[in-house]
Amino acid sequence: MAAPDATLVFDPGATLPGRGLWLSADADVLDLAVRRGVFSRAARCAVKAPPDLRAQVEAALTRRITDLLGLARRSGAAISGFEKAREWLQAGRAGIIVQAADGSAEERARFAGGRPIPQLAVLSAAALGRIFGREHTVHVVVAPGRLAHMIEIEAQRLRGVAKESVSGQ
Repeated sequence: MAAPDATLVFDPGATLPGRGLWLSADADVLDLAVRRGVFSRAARCAVKAPPDLRAQVEAALTRRITDLLGLARRSGAAISGFEKAREWLQAGRAGIIVQAADGSAEERARFAGGRPIPQLAVLSAAALGRIFGREHTVHVVVAPGRLAHMIEIEAQRLRGVAKESVSGQ
């Protein structure tokens, strides 16, 4: 959306007042929209897109995922650590599995054990660790519900914008 000073503002929670400007969560679409001036046309006024818009969007989505995981942890809807997370998984208490993107792909697959539960790997082990008060964390399980659904949506958006990078914020 456009701020009063005509700068582009990314609102990851879609909570700011006013008319939003919507794009798909894809890095190529975002870059193309900036190059072609799509935001100005959609806002019906001149809008200045910051040169680092993609980095701002990636950072905002990473913060949003971090905040949602922190909320899930504080509410008791998320658990970290291999053994505890595995117990939740085996007990059927898992809505999604969040794993460190910089961890071993084989270990991530082995942890899930072929269960049909959504698996996300968009944050680094250090970023997950900060959420759970540890140096690093590789495995997190979030209970089914609204928070798990929101984390899954934001992770898909981040994957689309970030493409190859692992977010360590």
